[in-house]
Amino acid sequence: MIRAIHGIAGFGGLLILLAAPHARAELTLCNRTSYQVEAAIGLEKRANVETRGWFRMDPGQCRQVVDGALDADMTYVHVRTPPVYGNAPVPQTGQAELCIRKGDFTIANGRNCPVSQQARFSAARPSDSPKGPTVNLAEEADYDDAQARFAGIQRLLVIAGYDAYPIDGVDGAKSQAALAKFLNDRKLTADAAGKPDFFDTLLAVARNPEGAGFSWCNDTKYTVMAALGIVEMGAIVTRGWYRVASGKCVRPDLRGDPHRLYSYGEAVDGEGRTIKRGDAALSWGGKVALCTRDGKFELSDHKDCATRGLNSAGFTVVDIGGKPSMTVRFKDQ
Repeated sequence: MIRAIHGIAGFGGLLILLAAPHARAELTLCNRTSYQVEAAIGLEKRANVETRGWFRMDPGQCRQVVDGALDADMTYVHVRTPPVYGNAPVPQTGQAELCIRKGDFTIANGRNCPVSQQARFSAARPSDSPKGPTVNLAEEADYDDAQARFAGIQRLLVIAGYDAYPIDGVDGAKSQAALAKFLNDRKLTADAAGKPDFFDTLLAVARNPEGAGFSWCNDTKYTVMAALGIVEMGAIVTRGWYRVASGKCVRPDLRGDPHRLYSYGEAVDGEGRTIKRGDAALSWGGKVALCTRDGKFELSDHKDCATRGLNSAGFTVVDIGGKPSMTVRFKDQ
């Protein structure tokens, strides 16, 4: 959730840095959130407001939105995010109802339009920076530009089904492994993540998260914890747990190029407790009994699970057989 900082009344989620009046120069917007955004601005001069949009900005990107001197008594900002992020992380609150259009627009009289063509804008006083007057959009983590970019990569990797948690802007080993797998799955070079079009690539995959490889997709109202079995050196190795949120897909890391997998999932409540139907767990599996354990695990010996203090679950066989993609869907029972 994006939050307000420095108490900008009614603007909910975005940080508008306040500063003393600035010298007249170009206006710049900087996106220091982990979301790709589209922004519209309103420039008030005397009694008139001109609105302009849309200005797309990737996480960590700054963009000049006014050419020439900024000559306005008040500046307003409205921000939206693509539907791939789910519920809008930017609260739609603000002080002014101003006109917008679906495509790129400049509206000379930004207060003269039907209500259906209006959006809530928030007042912003740009801060002075080396770029000139600047409005910074930020969230609770208070990222700098580089951290915002990497957090934005993490967020879209997670939506696309890769394990890049936590979304914190930290370039750690776990996130690097998820990024490397994404690049490998897409046959992209190692330097692709630094290119200007990388967020377009990430968004395209996030909108269709099943993609290449093996995925779980959760069509239920519950969170599902999933486990995977892979044949390695002649033995089935089970690993878990992978959290698959309701309505989401997750692509686990597969070692090598397996032709057969074993899949198991069970529903959990908000406290992480297994949901039961009668005496049995609400689960999705099969007849192959393999060992699991509470908490993170990696197990290769599946004999006498109970006597060794382990759990036993029935996994289903998933034959990949060279298919470019395979999805196991958890459905309501």
